[in-house]
Amino acid sequence: MAHAEVCIVVVEDDHHINDLVALYLRRDGFRVLQADDAEQCLAMIDRETPALVIVDIGLPGALDGLDVCRNVAARTPAVPVLILSARDDEVDRILGLELGADDYVTKPFSARELVARVHAILRRTAAPAPAAATVTEFGSVVVDVGRREARVAGAVAPLATREFDLLAFLIRNEGLALSRRQLLDGVWGADWFGDERTVDVHVRQLRKKLGTDLPLATVWGLGYRLG
Repeated sequence: MAHAEVCIVVVEDDHHINDLVALYLRRDGFRVLQADDAEQCLAMIDRETPALVIVDIGLPGALDGLDVCRNVAARTPAVPVLILSARDDEVDRILGLELGADDYVTKPFSARELVARVHAILRRTAAPAPAAATVTEFGSVVVDVGRREARVAGAVAPLATREFDLLAFLIRNEGLALSRRQLLDGVWGADWFGDERTVDVHVRQLRKKLGTDLPLATVWGLGYRLG
């Protein structure tokens, strides 16, 4: 299957890993831009908005991979990010997800599995918007699903792609108690590889960014309910 029109930026200072990831992606038909550090990566993103950024946390220079996540979330929030890292620490995983990363892969990793994760992320981010635009209000919070925009007291909330997808899914199922597994299947897709705590991280971000007017309740022992 050809993906020549789909551009992916890979930023990794280990040239062997960088070249290996690029090789497998190009074999699968993607166009790949390779960067050695965060500055090069951000320049590439400014020059050409990619479909996905694959970034190592431990990068040389003043900026690391987490800084790349912050910049992507601020400048091009619709672009998904997949983190590569030798750090398997839960704190790093959670921080990466809180900064808007869509997935987190630890080294060493299977190049084929990495490509499978890339496909899974691109399928999720390419999902069409609902046919009918839906505007829902929760006090000072106004969510326009058709425009993929959430506002708090009139100001646009800086939601990452997956945060908005989760919010839209909760709105479509307003009033229902949903398990973490149901939320993962509905938002991340049944082929997603991560664990259920990812949902908790994204819920925490929604509460932080949208405030207490969003009636997002924890259903203990199960998951969450909106409304």
